[in-house]
Amino acid sequence: MKKTDKSPGYGESYEELQKILAALEHGEIDVDDLSEKVQRAAELIEFCQSRLKSAEVEIKRVVEKFQEKTSADDEDGEKTSS
Repeated sequence: MKKTDKSPGYGESYEELQKILAALEHGEIDVDDLSEKVQRAAELIEFCQSRLKSAEVEIKRVVEKFQEKTSADDEDGEKTSS
């Protein structure tokens, strides 16, 4: 999922989540707004988890690609030195 100009990224979402959690911990959220804030926090948690999972998958893909290239380069080096 690519970030668009209109959608917040992980950092902005995480920051918003931290503000909501701090307000909840300090009892700063009015009871009338509580349900809405908890729902928003749940949405932010889901979004952040999704972004982290996507990043993890991409990092693994890059590392595997690098390892494959390194292994292939090592095998080529062994073949030419024999």
